[in-house]
Amino acid sequence: MSRIVRLILLCATVLTTLPATAADSSRPNVLFIAIDDLRPQLRCYGEEQMVSPNIDRLAASGVLFEQAYCMVPTCGASRASLMTGLRPSPKRFVNYLTRASQDAPGITTMNTHFRENGYETVSLGKVFHHKDDNADGWSQPAWRPKTSIAYHVPENQMLHRQRQRQEGRRGRGPAFEAADSPDNDYADGRVAAKAVEELKRLSEEDEPFLMAVGFFKPHLPFVCPKKYWDLYDRDAIRIPETYHRPQGAPDIALHTSGELRSYAGIPPKGPVSDETAISLIHGYYACVSFTDAQIGRVLDTLDELGLADNTIVVLWGDHGWNLGEHKLWCKHSCFETSMHIPLIIRAPGIKGGRRTDAMTETIDLYPTLCELAGLPLPDHLQGESLVARLRDPDANWEDTAVGRYKTGDTIRTDRYRFSEYLGQKGKRLGRMLYDHQADPGEDTNIVRQTDSAELVKSLTEQLHAIKGRD
Repeated sequence: MSRIVRLILLCATVLTTLPATAADSSRPNVLFIAIDDLRPQLRCYGEEQMVSPNIDRLAASGVLFEQAYCMVPTCGASRASLMTGLRPSPKRFVNYLTRASQDAPGITTMNTHFRENGYETVSLGKVFHHKDDNADGWSQPAWRPKTSIAYHVPENQMLHRQRQRQEGRRGRGPAFEAADSPDNDYADGRVAAKAVEELKRLSEEDEPFLMAVGFFKPHLPFVCPKKYWDLYDRDAIRIPETYHRPQGAPDIALHTSGELRSYAGIPPKGPVSDETAISLIHGYYACVSFTDAQIGRVLDTLDELGLADNTIVVLWGDHGWNLGEHKLWCKHSCFETSMHIPLIIRAPGIKGGRRTDAMTETIDLYPTLCELAGLPLPDHLQGESLVARLRDPDANWEDTAVGRYKTGDTIRTDRYRFSEYLGQKGKRLGRMLYDHQADPGEDTNIVRQTDSAELVKSLTEQLHAIKGRD
């Protein structure tokens, strides 16, 4: 081999291992869309009553993950786990107030890793739960709307202020509202407007970008412009068939829907009326469509600027949400309705319009984006890249998804969900086993059935081998 050839090969090797630089226009951009409290209540997931055309068109050009799951069904912990690529444990990523910088000190978060490898990183709206969490990982200070007026109907505003004076932060106005106000009067409308503005600026820059855009709805309260409520026929909305306590579920698996109780018109305990239940479901649907419209504004701008072909787009929900299933509202449980999330990935070179039933965890997103962007993988990551599944979504991927909430750890296979609740010194407080082939609504706990013993033993061993312990 000649000296010149050896020199050429050496230069090629060095160039392929260097981090991205401002002049490296070959690196794809990343648009990272986070949605608070969004369960897979979308038409692209088979929910025909939903009006979600913009997320649906993203799914039509990307890969939709049928069985994607969060790590913890509460916002702060879920987002910290995803952004660090670490599993939650009884002492790490526990509640909605979690800070990644406190629970995982010294760990390089995803935004920081991209910034250190030549990306301009931008945070708009709700990405981490706390705006200043991992602040150094963003190229500019994380941005959120300065004010977020929850209510637009004057009497609701008055009621909200009155309850705030009487009950402090826990006192809130109504759980839902339909007002004749434009989109940009709401926080998510302003987030979309800022995202459009930033995309225009970033399109003129030399560096590739990672822009994280976090939308607040459909989080409570269900307030959005009336035109999105009008997309749905209230008379066609039904209370879920599982609007009752699951047979054989342990007490520890259930909760009192405390997050909802702080809103005006919601009883402090006991079930809500059927009329209120329908209004809550209607409001949730309306807020999903409202957020979908804001996402459409961002995707349209990506297309108009000619950025779409070289931009990875990831859309994900931070956890599921109960809409009356098991007489539960909100998240905060190990049931499927709290753990199951939407996930769509569109990437250059990946054939779109496909879907996969591969079991997926949100800690898989950090290594996936690294591989798609050609970045090295940090040693601490506990998830697995999904790139192989993006390229071959129809393959037989034999995986599981493991998550937890408080004392409960849960594992999902392609057929079963098994959950175990442990107290002090490993004392067993309860267990649940649901067969999704026979019981997709998780209505009957079969953990005590004699013929389930071997399955329970196997799932317990798998869960203990995988779950976080730090």
